[in-house]
Order: sequence, then C-alpha cells, then structure tokens
Amino acid sequence: MKKANLSKLLLAMMLLLFLVLAACNGGSDDSADDDSGSDESTEEGAEGDGGEESNPADNFPMDKTNAGEAIDGGTLNYGLQLPTVFEGVLNYNFYSNNSDAEVLKFFDESLLAWDEDWATTQDGAATFEISDDDKTFTFTIRDEVNWHDGEPVTAEDWLFSYEVIGHPDYTGIRYDASFRNIEGMDEYHSGEADTISGIEVIDDKTLEITYKEAWPSLLEAGIWAYAMPKHIFEDIPIEEMEESEYVRENPIGMGPFKVESIVPGESVTYTANEDYWKGAPKLDSITLKVVSPETAVQAVESGEVDILSFPRDQYPNAVDSLTNVEFLANIDNAYTYIGFKLGQWNADEGQVEMDPDAKMADVELREAMWYAVDNDAVAENFFDGLSWTASTLIDPSKPKYHNDEVETPTYDPDMANQILDEAGYEDVDGDGIRETPDGEELTINFASMDNSEIAEPIANYYIQAWGEVGLNVQLLEGRLHEPNAFYDRVEADDPDIDIYQGIWGTGSDADPSGLYGPEAPFNYPRYQSDENDRLIAEGNSEDAFDLEYRQEVYKEWQELMVEDIPVFPTLYRLALESVNERVTDYSVRIGWREWHEIGVTQEEPVLP
Repeated sequence: MKKANLSKLLLAMMLLLFLVLAACNGGSDDSADDDSGSDESTEEGAEGDGGEESNPADNFPMDKTNAGEAIDGGTLNYGLQLPTVFEGVLNYNFYSNNSDAEVLKFFDESLLAWDEDWATTQDGAATFEISDDDKTFTFTIRDEVNWHDGEPVTAEDWLFSYEVIGHPDYTGIRYDASFRNIEGMDEYHSGEADTISGIEVIDDKTLEITYKEAWPSLLEAGIWAYAMPKHIFEDIPIEEMEESEYVRENPIGMGPFKVESIVPGESVTYTANEDYWKGAPKLDSITLKVVSPETAVQAVESGEVDILSFPRDQYPNAVDSLTNVEFLANIDNAYTYIGFKLGQWNADEGQVEMDPDAKMADVELREAMWYAVDNDAVAENFFDGLSWTASTLIDPSKPKYHNDEVETPTYDPDMANQILDEAGYEDVDGDGIRETPDGEELTINFASMDNSEIAEPIANYYIQAWGEVGLNVQLLEGRLHEPNAFYDRVEADDPDIDIYQGIWGTGSDADPSGLYGPEAPFNYPRYQSDENDRLIAEGNSEDAFDLEYRQEVYKEWQELMVEDIPVFPTLYRLALESVNERVTDYSVRIGWREWHEIGVTQEEPVLP
C-alpha cells in the first residue's frame, strides 16, 4: 500500500495545498494507477468506463492472525474512538448514535444472524420459517437463550419491543416503514387498537409476524430482531423508558457479556456471561473506554487498548512504529455526505414536508455546490487511500446494488460557475459574492462536527471551495459542533442550519427507505418526491424478489439522487482497526459477532 508520510505541520497548509492540487488536476484522475481504491473519475461528470472498482480492503486482512493459543480468562481492553463521550442510550430499541451501538454489542444482540452478503441466516438465537406468500414469518427462539438475570428470552419479549416502538408514546426513532408494513401496526400506532393484529405469540418461544407486503428486505437483515425484557420494562411508562435506569445505568441483555459498571459516557466494564447461548466466553471480562482521536496512537502503542477503530488520517504516520498490532480492514457500510435542508419533519403526521421556499430548494444551486468540491483531493491528502471519492448513496459494501457506473458530478469549478450563472446567481454588487436570482444576499450556514483533528481543515476546505465559485458559505456560529449536539440540531431541523456535513452508517440492507423515505425520521434533508416514493416502493415490492429487477430499480434510484441531490456523498471509507498481537480469533467481516470466541495469549498487552 502506498504510504504517504504526511507531517502534521502540513495540516496548517492543507487549504492552500488543496487549491493547488485542484487547479492542477482539472477534475481528471491523475492517479489512476495507484492502489487507493478510488473510482476512476472522469472530466466534467462524464460517465465512467463501467469497469469494476478496486477494493482498498484487499490491502488488509479481515481476520486476526493468531500469534499463539489463548489463555484461560483474561481481560480485553476495547477502545471506543470518540472525540466526545458516548450518549449512553443503551437499548437497541431506543439508541440512535453508533457510539451507543458499540457499547451495546458486547451485552446484547439481535435474535437473527446474517452472512457477509447481509442475507438473514438460520444461525442466530432464533430460526425462522416463511409462508408460501413470503408474508408470514414464524420465529422460534432457541431454548438456551436467556436474559442475564436468568429469565428466558421469550416470544412475549420480542412482541414487547414491537409494542413499545409502535406505541404513540414511543420516544425513539425506530418507527418507520418496516414497522408500518406489519398487519395492524397502523391501527395500534394511531391508538385505534390495543394490540398488533399481525403479531401473534404462538407459545413461549414462538412468534409469528405477518406483513402487509412481501419485501425482499425482510430477507436481508430487514426484520427488527431486538427483544426487550418485558419483566423489566412492563411497569415503566413508555414515555419514560428511554431515561430509565435499565437503559442508562443498569442495562440488561442476552449477549456474551454482562454490564458490571458504567462510568457515564466514558467507560463500561463487562464480565463474562457463563450462560451465553453459544457457550461461555473465553475471556473473563472486557473493559471499554473512550479514546480520543488525538491520543489514539499513544493508546495503541502503549497497549492501553487491544482493539481500536483506528483514525484513518493517522495511519500513514503511525503504521511503521506500531509493530505490536495487526491492522484489519473491510469496506465500511458508511459514507460521509453534504446534506441540504429542504423542509421540516411533521411529527403529527409522521412524515417530511418539503419547503419550496427553503434557501437550498434550488437543485441547480445544490448541483453547483457538488461540482465545486474536489473530494479526490480530500481523500488523497487526508486519508491516503483509506477513504475515496463517493459516487452514490448505496455504498460499495453492498456490491449487488452499488452502481459504479452512475454519472455523478466531479470536481469542475468552471461547470459550477456556469450552472450558477445560468440559474441567475450573479454577483450584483461586484464584491465577489453571488446574490440570489432575486438579487438578495445569499449566506449559507454550514454545520459540521468536531469529531477529529482534521475536521476543521476539511470543513474549511469545503467553505473555501464554495467561495471560489462565489458562494458565501459560513461555518455555523463560526465553529464546529460536538457530535451529539450537532445531530440533535440537525434532527430538530434547526432553522439556522442550511447545509451540514454528516455521516451515515447505512445498515445491512440496500433499501433506502430508512434514510430517504418520506416517513423516515432519519430523512434529515426532509426530502420527498413522487419518483423517490415510487422507486422505494418498487425496490421492496414482490417483483423485487427477482434480483435483476431490484438491481435495476436501485440503479434508477441512485441516478435519481444524482438528479435531485437532497444530499451528495463525499467519501466512502475503510473500517480500519488496530488489534494487539495478543488477541486471538477476531474478525472485521460483515456479520461476524463471535465475541465469546475472542481470547488473549497473555495477561499483558504486547508492546512495540
């Protein structure tokens, strides 16, 4: 792998460097022969050559090489790389931040499992049968699956999670199209019915769910499979559950480890669940602690943490000195993006409402802003091939549906200027800043997170790039924002935010309804169109059980997103992890969750 030793001193000069590189590249790909894994970009958004994208994950193993036999017991130190605290909503039915999911994965888990293609398998804590019409699923929870307090995980517990999420008093963000597709869920959610007619408890370990429509998503990890211990939560009012001690302080699960103690937002200590349904864990305990990006290299080098999601921007300078770890990687099911606020969320109706008068409502303005930025330069200069320019909103971790041939805007400031000129955004007063087509001042407020040491120079680059084509883009309140507060404001449709830089973990299924559907709370741009609704529906129709049909629908949907541009993707990335040499039987493969199999070869971490 190419290793560019970027000095930290260059960070201060990076804005200038970006502009120089951008001017030299002229929107073409001058580094097509390197192994960065970037799409082969073409001038002025021309269609690519249709060849397969290279996979940057091929430069790394996905499975840890065992350096010896695991000892009996031991403690694993897991680093949660965050620039801030984790929020601490520790229940799958309520959490919204990925950092909380990282805490959850050790002590709770889905009742269903999936493979590397995101296909649901029979290997989970529950198995399933499907009716001939693909609408009714019968699940059987294995007899040996118990909660940490010894109570069995039952069909009533699984039903209870649906009753909580579907209830009018539910405070989380899980209720979306996949829940509304269940028979009787609409009536239950509106308060017209006290039960969900489409979900039936057959016996203590058997649950039957009947859907209105047969969706292929249901077979691609699209079924909500997280139970709630009813005996713990049933006496807590639903509107108070998210803040209860069993979510914030003393969470309970069915996973391989139990929560022993929590330092809110900072660390969690887990002990082995000897009654885990797959078998007792090899380790005695796991300690999770937050590690800031600034101290990540030191934490890995000193052995303070055994496993860490490693900052990609620090990898080139650190890889040669960190001889005590093995780096693993896979394509992350995620992308960073620039989002445009196009409306608001109507909580009463449970859907987005487009605002035709929104500041960013003009698609030509949005298109010009996409052409104005050089994401190749961002990827190369900050991430050295560990991130690469994104093209569509179905990421390459879903190769069956990711369309690497879609025509997307690539860096071309001349095209950006032409689009703005033709759309009427002109510099009326000669100050170098464009006004609106009505001749009014145009200031675009840009929100971005303070989530790494390079967050500010990247945000400043985008602002400067837009300034080069005459757009006055200002960092919201003149600063970056703490990630939890950032997403609170984006989700609340803060009127001070016009555009924002976010990141989506895209989950297991290519179905875009959970992020861009009209009834999706995560549809932060608040975008809706009839064509979007049609394609989302067709992509999850009975016809879409035919793979080629579904692929064609999602190809059209990706093209639509390039036309409508509610957001534009900026970078795909590797999920890169450093793993201490003493760790055994660990993997970053999709669908892997064998935490009970992980061990260590010695009590103390291996040092360089």
